[in-house]
Amino acid sequence: MVRAASLPIYAHQIAKSYGRVRALDQVDLAVRSGEFLTLLGPSGSGKTTLLMVLAGFIRPDSGSLRFGETEMIRVAPHKRDVGMVFQNYALFPHMNVASNVGFPLRLRRVSKADIAARVEQALETVQLAGYGARGIEQLSGGQRQRVALARAIVFEPRILLMDEPLSALDKQLREHMQIELRRLHDKLGMTTVYVTHDQREALTMSDRVAVISQGRVLQLDAPRRLYEHPANRFVAEFIGESAFLPVERTGDSFFHDGHRLKIRDCPVVDGNCLLMLRPERLQLLGATAPDHLNILRGTVEQVVYQGDSFQLQARLADGSAVALRGVSTQDAMATLPRPGAPVMFGLAPEDTVLLADERRK
Repeated sequence: MVRAASLPIYAHQIAKSYGRVRALDQVDLAVRSGEFLTLLGPSGSGKTTLLMVLAGFIRPDSGSLRFGETEMIRVAPHKRDVGMVFQNYALFPHMNVASNVGFPLRLRRVSKADIAARVEQALETVQLAGYGARGIEQLSGGQRQRVALARAIVFEPRILLMDEPLSALDKQLREHMQIELRRLHDKLGMTTVYVTHDQREALTMSDRVAVISQGRVLQLDAPRRLYEHPANRFVAEFIGESAFLPVERTGDSFFHDGHRLKIRDCPVVDGNCLLMLRPERLQLLGATAPDHLNILRGTVEQVVYQGDSFQLQARLADGSAVALRGVSTQDAMATLPRPGAPVMFGLAPEDTVLLADERRK
């Protein structure tokens, strides 16, 4: 299949309520042409509602939605030129693979000869060439997911929407399909909006990620920026593991437990804030405290072996719980301090990330 003539998406002030529940709260969202953007959030955050608004299955109470220069709010779903992959795949069990994939083309009154050629091309694109005659019941979960994807792209839509399409797959297959979906996106170039509650999946696949909570987009950013510089505590907690330590501000200086923090960038916050600690960014130190690092001292509570990594859990002098994650080599595991032993952590200034503390305003 050739690369699609993709379209950008512009959602402006989209609102949708169900009784007193505000599912979408004045959402603004711009998706670039050919971009892979993921809507990420917990259950009930509004991400699927927003996707259904893009698809046309839900009409918002107010707001504007444009694909390119065309206003879409009142355009019927089947006229939006959008491919859709549902969470449960929504395949027709009484049809074989080829009939399922060709269904959108039959609705568009494409000739039988053209349908056959385009179905085979779509199946080849998702690495299911030769599967057209098989029944849906003969397919594995991963193969069904590929059939649903082939059906979504067979009519060459300019926008592709996917609602948690990998959630029913086991971990190993899900991780494999993440790479396959990204490869397919790069090949076809369709503007893609993808919904998931799995933060690792979002970081793996996306050009940008929109973190949604209570019907609002809290941060829209590239995966690395989202992880390393979250906009607030909710984003930091939802993207990866974190601990948060209270920080006092005096002028342009920041202090934790009486010690001045060395920071690379001064945050734009008023008053007190929080120090975000990612477990993999902490360094386990020996008896010497290097001058260029921020130093945290505490007591080991537990060492947890997790296969390819370990987690060392500790309690700091101020009572805060923190954790360090490292690679579980034999040498590393043999030299780790035991529960009850004193421990010293180092944190580089470039890894010292401060966030506004909304709870202390």
